[in-house]
Amino acid sequence: MPRWTVLPACALLGALAGSVYGLGQTPVYTATSYVVAVPRAKSDPATALGFAQAYGKVATQLAVLGDAQVAAGVSPAELRDRVKVATSPDAPMISVSASDTRPDTAATLANAVSRSLTTSANHTVKSTKVELLPFSRAVEPTAPSSLSTPVSALVGLCAGGLLGGLVLLVRPRAAARPGPGTTVPGPASAGIRGSA
Repeated sequence: MPRWTVLPACALLGALAGSVYGLGQTPVYTATSYVVAVPRAKSDPATALGFAQAYGKVATQLAVLGDAQVAAGVSPAELRDRVKVATSPDAPMISVSASDTRPDTAATLANAVSRSLTTSANHTVKSTKVELLPFSRAVEPTAPSSLSTPVSALVGLCAGGLLGGLVLLVRPRAAARPGPGTTVPGPASAGIRGSA
């Protein structure tokens, strides 16, 4: 087979593998809720930003997830696997994202963790002078957050094409061999003596 056929063959195999993966995977939905840290009277607004960062780090700890498991209906370990918490470096806001194969369950998980985090943080509001308030509840997502089948096929096509190109670069070329009856020229003379 010609060397150039490796590239389209690998790209075709990659697209086929991506399509099979996209058709076989279960759609995953992600819902996100937000809570905001608000400073109390006579409190520095920068303090709220610092506490928002701190609360974002403890949001997936057992103390918070233990209260959320009752409303979510799953174990704290399962909540930790399905929930991701992020904070902003510029605003005292915390986002709680939950993923599940059902959109209503994803929204329920995100809201349960946000509610538990808010309740847990507000137990110490007298000493911290910062209050956590719900900013936006999670709603049921209308589209899955996982890759669709066409996108998976495109990713597989690109990956297959890249691998095919690497194979062409690494694969050594066949050395040209002289055919039968072909004369090979002898070595050139080292130099030509001039006349005296």
